[in-house]
Amino acid sequence: MPVDPRAVLTRPAPEPDRTVAYGDHPDQVADLRLPAGTGPARPLVVVVHGGFWRAEYDRRHTGPLAAALAADGYPVAQLEYRRTGQPGGGWPGTLTDVLAGVAELPVLAAEALPGRVSLAAPILVGHSAGGHLALYVAATAPATVGGVLALAPVADLGEAYRRDLDSGAVAALLGGGPADVPDRYATTDPRMLVPIRTRTVVVHGSEDHQVPVEMSRDFVAEARAGGSDISLVELPGCEHFGLIDPEAAAWPQVLAVLRSLHDDH
Repeated sequence: MPVDPRAVLTRPAPEPDRTVAYGDHPDQVADLRLPAGTGPARPLVVVVHGGFWRAEYDRRHTGPLAAALAADGYPVAQLEYRRTGQPGGGWPGTLTDVLAGVAELPVLAAEALPGRVSLAAPILVGHSAGGHLALYVAATAPATVGGVLALAPVADLGEAYRRDLDSGAVAALLGGGPADVPDRYATTDPRMLVPIRTRTVVVHGSEDHQVPVEMSRDFVAEARAGGSDISLVELPGCEHFGLIDPEAAAWPQVLAVLRSLHDDH
């Protein structure tokens, strides 16, 4: 019997070591995980979860991913943020939350996990809508980001709106389509924010039915042409959720890309 690729979304994971707040709202928090073993302080890895920016998906579904990264020796923060369907979520709160969280988490994590987290700009690992948010932060506040691993990102909000991904998810985030709120797309759509100077690797499965791989192909080609430091790793046969599942076939390749970004940093 084939395994449901969505099983990772509900798989139990160890409880985080600490939870820190970067704001006053209950969702302006991040779960921290200590890296396994001993060693010098290392740059934080900030996991930005997906779920098409909607309230029903929270950071808990990235627990298996975060626990696996910590077991591999990385200090990890699972960033939470206000989402559509919540007071203050959507435009602009979802975006300002992630900007603030990424900027503040290295200091908060270094205080909470003494000696294990350096104050260097973190590496962002964003999946799906979280991939969009990671690209957005890198384009908008590049000094706060050391590198981006974008896993099946929603990298083109205009195209995602036209394709009606997840039944109107982009319109729910920004309050309408590109013709309705063009200024919001101009400041939040990675496709319109190139070049992105932060070193970025996009990883996308060829069998992704939630976020079509063509969107990443087109985005990376345009971003590279515009001078971005970006590359695409396309995984044949991989679907959307295998990229965040440490038990999936894609995991060693995801981890190898993260190592290359982190070690160069």
